[in-house]
Amino acid sequence: MPYQAPVRDYVFLLRDVLQLERYADLPAFADAAMDTVEAILEEAGRFTAEVLAPLNGVGDKQGCTWSPDFTVRTPAGFKEAYRQFVDAGWPALGSDPEFGGQGLPHVVNVAVSEMNSSANMAFAMYPGLTHGCYSAIHVGGTPEQKALYLPKLSSFQWAGTMNLTEPHCGTDLGLLRTKAVAQADGTYRISGQKIWISGGEQDLTENIVHLVLARIEGAPAGVRGISLFIVPKFLPDAGGDPGERNSVKCLGLEEKMGIHGNATCVISHEESVGFLIGEENQGLKLMFVMMNEARLGVGLQGIAQAEAAYQAAAEFAKERLQGRSLTGPKNPDGPADPIIVHPDVRRMLMDARAIVEGGRAFMAWTALHGDLSHAHPDEAVRQKGRDYMALMTPVVKAFLTDRGFQVCSDAMQVHGGSGFTEHFPVSQYLRDVRIALIYEGTNGVQALDLVGRKLAADGGRGVMSFFAELDAFVTGEVDPAMKPFTEGLAKAKGELQEATMWLMQNGLANPDNAGAASTDYLHLFGLTALAYMWALQARSALGKIAAGSADPFYETKLTVGRYYLERVLPETASRLAKLKTGSELLMKLPAEAF
Repeated sequence: MPYQAPVRDYVFLLRDVLQLERYADLPAFADAAMDTVEAILEEAGRFTAEVLAPLNGVGDKQGCTWSPDFTVRTPAGFKEAYRQFVDAGWPALGSDPEFGGQGLPHVVNVAVSEMNSSANMAFAMYPGLTHGCYSAIHVGGTPEQKALYLPKLSSFQWAGTMNLTEPHCGTDLGLLRTKAVAQADGTYRISGQKIWISGGEQDLTENIVHLVLARIEGAPAGVRGISLFIVPKFLPDAGGDPGERNSVKCLGLEEKMGIHGNATCVISHEESVGFLIGEENQGLKLMFVMMNEARLGVGLQGIAQAEAAYQAAAEFAKERLQGRSLTGPKNPDGPADPIIVHPDVRRMLMDARAIVEGGRAFMAWTALHGDLSHAHPDEAVRQKGRDYMALMTPVVKAFLTDRGFQVCSDAMQVHGGSGFTEHFPVSQYLRDVRIALIYEGTNGVQALDLVGRKLAADGGRGVMSFFAELDAFVTGEVDPAMKPFTEGLAKAKGELQEATMWLMQNGLANPDNAGAASTDYLHLFGLTALAYMWALQARSALGKIAAGSADPFYETKLTVGRYYLERVLPETASRLAKLKTGSELLMKLPAEAF
């Protein structure tokens, strides 16, 4: 069975759980009536299933092709699909109407983006990075830069990239060597090499806008001396169209484990013409606008590939005949029972659903707070949205990709030996999703960011606000049917709060304690967040059932939610126990003992 977009699940989340229409009086939500949103989701589901998904295996097998003239050809069908994608207006969903966008809330765009990524992760990366480039220019560009670049990026007539990493430095951007030399006409000459540039060269768009981190001559050392530059592949002419070719070259493509359909390039800037965006030496702060958006998008990739892998595994489990049920034949007229009758196969499928559906809700909930951080008239609501976006970004990125990879691995296990072959799609999902644990900051770096920066930001205001929200939810629920969900959430919240206090007490005394605890803490946070998401979904499902709905969708939600509470959430206790052991044994062996 081909990929089927989770339209029904998103309608439930946006209409019933997050209640999107309660914000209808806000200008940013004016065009997000649920009948409109549902129509968008239905059409996105059709497009992704019919146009993008059939190209997923093609892109994996063909990959991209580099030519000695420094050009790159994308896999067969990608150009035509991209043209359909642009002509249908999908890129402009969440962009500013002033620059040609449709202005819909980002939470709607997240839903469509998940479908794109599930259907074809490599393809979806091209528009995903373009939107990040758009966002950075929207925040930091001059009026002239916005007028020139944003309409082209919003429509995806032009693509965007992010040029950070260099051969000698990745996460530690303070070491970068790419230099920028000021010119008399106000431009800069950019020289240096960047690696691992997704979409750095391709044949889908008429121009590519590179956002490049570089150091202006004489700038301070380290991250305090980094500036950001717009470096287009073709310099715009007087009419804003692609003109003279800039001296930006793709020197080759990386040979990768997965995402073969996306061009991962080595880019050489040979005194290319660049235009400063924002202030000198403030480039990293502006680039983080793009990076943070990308990190949320990477978390989405974890859930997206997990959804696709789950669908493939569930279909295989219902069709594959192997052995007999422990409680007696369920297919007595056949030679064996389908493997979905076996409890351990069910365990893997239920683990997948619990993580995917809880993680999807977490993505949507976080995106909605991002929308409110800009759109709500109440400053307290906007501040809470900003706090949550900062606090949740590393959790969304790392937790959802770690768990998404595990779902893909379990999906391969469900397939047995068949999954290890290329006759079934699950091997591609596993290979493609693996990069999500690494790029845009490895998951270990995300955990360090969470415990080292985000928890303490503004005196811990964000995490304290989250704790207060969980407490209010638990104490406010009086429906007896909600008791398993509120009790599970309360226990997990208590363990997360205990872990937070332990970090505050022990991390300051010895920073290695914080580092040693960071990954377990992030997973404890993610598990608790998903417990909250399942409680929110359970409340909505119970409300529908109480109102007389006989739709089995709601009973299924409650069953999967209860499974999460009983079979997944207990992991919080082991995470708490591990992180409280500190760093002594981790750091005890000398380096030469490894």
